[in-house]
Amino acid sequence: MRAAEFVRDGMVVGLGTGRTAAFAVRHLGEMAGEGMSFIAVSTSEATSKLAASVGIEVSTLDEHPAVDLTIDGADEVDPGLELIKGKGGALLREKIIAASTSMEIIVVDEAKLVDCLGEKEALPVEVLRFGLRSTMSRLTVLGCTASLRSSGGAPFVTDNGNYIVDCAFGPIRDPAGLHSLVNCTPGVVDNGLFLGMAKKVVVGGPEGVRIMERK
Repeated sequence: MRAAEFVRDGMVVGLGTGRTAAFAVRHLGEMAGEGMSFIAVSTSEATSKLAASVGIEVSTLDEHPAVDLTIDGADEVDPGLELIKGKGGALLREKIIAASTSMEIIVVDEAKLVDCLGEKEALPVEVLRFGLRSTMSRLTVLGCTASLRSSGGAPFVTDNGNYIVDCAFGPIRDPAGLHSLVNCTPGVVDNGLFLGMAKKVVVGGPEGVRIMERK
């Protein structure tokens, strides 16, 4: 995996959540088994368990608040390397770790590249359980169709004990403006717009792998 090539001995490495991130974690586990020494902080309980199971030393962000590099996935990437994330249900912890990271590296396949965020995916929004219906009603006023995410016939619950509402806005012409509007909505904890955070995006496709970098 190309993103793992940026990992060096002694680094604190952030580990993302989701299928792409899980592939990276397994690859990093092989590197640890071959003698590479690094400490990981994870964006979810599931990733922490996976990392420990493949021999990676896992710590916490409180113990290592400065993260050298994070490897994560994304649901959409626009030409300016702005992102929608959160399909894996860990957007809040992913954003906290991304904000603590010197280099955020995103790994996607070409299908995740879009001209405009929101073209294909709804925007995940993490919300408090209290007042859920009122919060969802306020979100729809912003111009979306809001759907409560479920798992196994019950509402999906994040590692933080919150719910996720998937908000289908369609193409998002002003991501920064929408980010502020959503996060100012009472009941909202945070949303899946990751703006100005990705430094590199590793893109896999039929013709191989290429790296996009923030200008």
